[in-house]
Amino acid sequence: MLVMDVIAEVLKREGISTLFCFPTTPIIEAAAAIGIKPIICRQERVGVHMADGFARVSNGRPPGVFAMQYGPGAENAFAGVATAFSDSSPVVFLPLGHPREVAQLFPMFKSSRTYASITKSVEEIILPHEVANVMRRAFSQVKNGRQGPVMVEVPADVHSVEVSVDPGEYRPVRVTRSAGDERDIDEAARMLLDAACPMILAGQGVFYAEACDELKALAELLQAPVMTTFDGKSAFPEDHALALGPGGGTFTGPGRHILHKSDLVLGIGCSFTRHGIATPVIPPGKKIIHATNDTRDLHKAFAADLGILGDAKLVLSQLIEAVRDRLGGKTRGDAVAKELAGKREEWLARWQPKLRSDERPINPYRVISEFMRVIDPAEAIVTHDSGSPREQLNPFYRATRPRGYIGWGKSHQLGTGLGLAIGAKVAAPDKFCVNFMGDAAFGMTGLDFETAARCGIPITTIVLNNSTMAIETHAMALSHERYRARDLGGNYANIARDLGGWSERVEDPAQIGDAILRARRQNEDGRAALLEFITSQEQGFSHRRGAAE
Repeated sequence: MLVMDVIAEVLKREGISTLFCFPTTPIIEAAAAIGIKPIICRQERVGVHMADGFARVSNGRPPGVFAMQYGPGAENAFAGVATAFSDSSPVVFLPLGHPREVAQLFPMFKSSRTYASITKSVEEIILPHEVANVMRRAFSQVKNGRQGPVMVEVPADVHSVEVSVDPGEYRPVRVTRSAGDERDIDEAARMLLDAACPMILAGQGVFYAEACDELKALAELLQAPVMTTFDGKSAFPEDHALALGPGGGTFTGPGRHILHKSDLVLGIGCSFTRHGIATPVIPPGKKIIHATNDTRDLHKAFAADLGILGDAKLVLSQLIEAVRDRLGGKTRGDAVAKELAGKREEWLARWQPKLRSDERPINPYRVISEFMRVIDPAEAIVTHDSGSPREQLNPFYRATRPRGYIGWGKSHQLGTGLGLAIGAKVAAPDKFCVNFMGDAAFGMTGLDFETAARCGIPITTIVLNNSTMAIETHAMALSHERYRARDLGGNYANIARDLGGWSERVEDPAQIGDAILRARRQNEDGRAALLEFITSQEQGFSHRRGAAE
């Protein structure tokens, strides 16, 4: 067999049925020959985001895969891979490489060298007969331990080499997990029960461990409120009495309250990375238990009082058993849940003027409020884009099912949400998949709306068009005063129609809900839809200007 055919067979045996890609690489043809469907994007960065969105919604079972050509293809993909790395997404990248005889020469762009800093593992197929071993190592890395992108570079003079490799002998890599040390588990149970106001911070590791049920069970057993990182949003049902919503650049009112009141924080499936947008900064003076499957995260930003190394599902199961044993059949009161209900009601009351605003141009918070009114979150997968859409959506949208929301934030490329939504729809075709983006984000990646229309991937894109970069108001005051530097322009509904999709431009706040339902019906008929809402220059309340609380 040829090397490229072995690679395709390995992909199929690992459960890959969709290949996100952009020509040219022979792997596309080899994969198509055995029934793996190629989805051709318009730009490599967006194609990487598609594979990323697929991987998040599938929980890496199977991971997403993206293939691209050498030179400009590999170069253009860099930003997308950086996002996958910063958010620890399980994606396999298969760049074509320059022929081995010239790959090391200056100034050739070599993926296996350049991408080493933003991948979990990277390897080049230098010896053609080693192709199956290289691919097995890649899938072992993408499946085990902390999630993250991996890369296998295939030199152009290798893919068509004949090798005596029988792909039938390839066995898919099994996931290997480990539980926490029993002494650490017992100590953690004691600390949690001794705390006056414990809280849980859940990261996206809870998703990949498939531990959402265990997270909910432990929270209820302890009567401990649960906050998530932005990446972990929806790991805990946000309509639950103990839900605090996400924390980082923005917080809910109850979330901010409990974060400061708590005396102990249990971090599970999170890294506690110091980041002003995606992860809450823990105030000083609290005890911290940190459970993670990555030794690099333990004691990284601070000295935790107790570290537990293990898989989130196994660790949570151990903690449930240990806490039950210590409780001895007793139950804990619901005083915290009642306190949160009052704080939540007060917080939402303060925001009603924006969430129900009738102003024109439309207040973007009204768009979010209407979306929640007409769409059951259990039937949707929602994601945001950088800037104001992220800050406006994150605190208020209540995700009720695991992976009903794709949060991200450590890497801030405008336009990321569109690709994530397309990949999510491929992974979950029965869900209403929606991305909220601003007009600046559409300018970055909007042409890939055509990919959704062309490939029959019926997503809905919501463009909040305020004709400016509102979140940069303070950063660009002088340049805007003199040269109108923040202002943008365009009719994005017209562009979407020209790209083959259905679209509508909405200026009346009374029409928001009906327009969203019309877009959903178009999705149900198999058409990609775009809604352009003409909005005010309302800014998102980020860490730079005071969190939404």
